[in-house]
Amino acid sequence: MNVAEFLNINTAKFPTKPAIGFKKKEKWTEINWTDFRRLVFKTANALRAAGISEHDKVAIYSDNSAEWITTDLAILSLGAVTVPIYSTNNEEQAEYILNESECKIILVGNQEQYDAAFNILNKSNILQQIIVAKKSIWIKKENSHYLEDFIKKSEEDFDIISKEDDELATIIYTSGTTGVPKGVMLTHGNFHKSVEAHFEFFKFKNFEQETSLAFLPLTHIFERSWTLLALYGGSKVYFLENTKLIASALAEIKPTIMCAVPRFYQKIYASVNEMAANSSPAKKKIFTWALATGTEVAELRRSDENIPFSLGLKNKIAGIMVFNKIKKKMGGKLWFMPCGGASVSGEVTQFFEAMGIHITVGYGLTETTATLTCFPFHHFKHGSAGIPLGDTQIKIGENDEILAKGSSIMKGYYKKPQETAEVFTEDGWFKTGDAGKFDDAGNLIITDRIKDLMKTSNGKYIAPQPIENLLSNNNYINQAMIVAEGKPFVTALIIPNFDALQEQIAKMNIPFTTWQEIVDLDKVKEFYREKMEEIQKGFSGFEKVKKFVLMPAEFEVGSGEITPTLKVKRNVVLQKYAAIVDKMYNS
Repeated sequence: MNVAEFLNINTAKFPTKPAIGFKKKEKWTEINWTDFRRLVFKTANALRAAGISEHDKVAIYSDNSAEWITTDLAILSLGAVTVPIYSTNNEEQAEYILNESECKIILVGNQEQYDAAFNILNKSNILQQIIVAKKSIWIKKENSHYLEDFIKKSEEDFDIISKEDDELATIIYTSGTTGVPKGVMLTHGNFHKSVEAHFEFFKFKNFEQETSLAFLPLTHIFERSWTLLALYGGSKVYFLENTKLIASALAEIKPTIMCAVPRFYQKIYASVNEMAANSSPAKKKIFTWALATGTEVAELRRSDENIPFSLGLKNKIAGIMVFNKIKKKMGGKLWFMPCGGASVSGEVTQFFEAMGIHITVGYGLTETTATLTCFPFHHFKHGSAGIPLGDTQIKIGENDEILAKGSSIMKGYYKKPQETAEVFTEDGWFKTGDAGKFDDAGNLIITDRIKDLMKTSNGKYIAPQPIENLLSNNNYINQAMIVAEGKPFVTALIIPNFDALQEQIAKMNIPFTTWQEIVDLDKVKEFYREKMEEIQKGFSGFEKVKKFVLMPAEFEVGSGEITPTLKVKRNVVLQKYAAIVDKMYNS
């Protein structure tokens, strides 16, 4: 079954119900299912007229947009293969993907992407046309078309091409934290069975009444799978093009469901706790009481037990006095939020559960169509990665490596048979590269990336992620990267939360100059030293960060320091800042 078949199913069910939303001229606009399907089919017919047929490759090089998802579904409907390229990828990176995957047509979303694609097209024997999402982008006449013009004369009727489960739907190039990008081949069956497994697992009710906001990159498997799941279930999905506008988008759209990476939750958790800590004694007491009440209710819900009337009443009061104010900043209607892309600590998920927002922590990779395991609604364990989803089988192999089998596992790496063979055992288990274990209740506990596990020169093993998570849970720390491999003790590169730090230096009567000068000040270093001591109270001696450097700017996706889901590329950062790291150990 073609994964795009839900277009026909949902249009028949909800012909006039809004399907997607997007911002047009500063105003949110919606398209109903009938018009959405018509737009997808017109695009599919235009692609066919341009020479795209089954199994051909078409690239999407753009930020999130209505055009992104429309083009993706058109490609899939046609039986062709979608090749997403991260919007932050430079020309060289985009050229590598386009050449290896042999894409014939590319959709671009902004001027920089168009210019890169045009340069590549002039050197390529395979890339033939560039489709441009917005008319605000300046284009050259040859081999370039605005999407609106490209589809204008196309037919509105289209028969979705039937597909077998093992037929290719997409090639997603992993940004990866190491090595050359590899094209992960995912099939129609991978997506279709994964989506159905989620609905069976959660047993959603009235899912067609939900509203989701797509703000993580659609190029990444997490948002792409979640958005397809939401649309499959008939939910309305809004597409946010500029992620810097997430705060205002939440207030305007008021989503009920959406996926996010740990940093999203950590920032809210840290800022709320910092605000509470700096409140008056009376407000602090109310916050503490509300949190305790909410936690008690959340624990009963987690155990699937009845909530006593008096406790439920207290929880309503806690909501009115504390939680609703926090939730209002997130739109006020969120109740279900999948979390993936990296690990998140139990303290953070417990906090959101206390507010009445269920954070479903999941574990998976691009190679596994995202979810292998996740939290159910009840009997989950904070700090774990949940339990296997659908027909997924998990076992622990050598070096505690998590091994997986199931219908969500990729077909392999495109044009890389050796690399494909290396990630599968002889009996067909996919090697995730992550270390983990099961607890007595069958919850998967992720200990760390096997490649990330560090051994100090004293022979002590350090798992960096739990340490980095606890540091990042603090309101004054945006990101932390641990250094320990082959070193006598643990050090860290700390990215401050610059908004919080700006408020702090004002309290310290320090005039702002540049961030480089600010992070070099002894007063600021001492402030962070005290924070680090507070955070690390429960750490073992060998795990504690002995020295750290405050960085003057955030790690960037564009410079290759972090992935689009905000995971630090350790090798890149270590190489780039080798002199800073060396100085910590030699001073």
